[in-house]
Amino acid sequence: MKLILRWVLNAVALMLIPELVGNVKVDSYAAALISAVLLGFVNAIIRPLLVLITLPITILTLGLFTLVINALMFWTVSGLVRGFTVPDFPTAFWGALVYSILTWMVSLALADKD
Repeated sequence: MKLILRWVLNAVALMLIPELVGNVKVDSYAAALISAVLLGFVNAIIRPLLVLITLPITILTLGLFTLVINALMFWTVSGLVRGFTVPDFPTAFWGALVYSILTWMVSLALADKD
């Protein structure tokens, strides 16, 4: 149940991105749901491999290159989902940064209070 709630809230966070970052478009809630699933999949499977491959660059930039990887993953998902549009890399960078903050807030809200 918590997984479905997290998925829906991440989709809502994705629907908020066009209000906060210009040029990002999310045409429908269905596109946001599909994009949220794909972003979760990409961040769980592909992103760790990219972080491992680019570890020397990440160390040299003191971890800031991870922001570039996040932007590339965000941009990639926008290319895969019809109805979710990110036109260029700078927009993907800021969109991924805002999405990361919003999903962090969702995770914080859904965390167990143990």
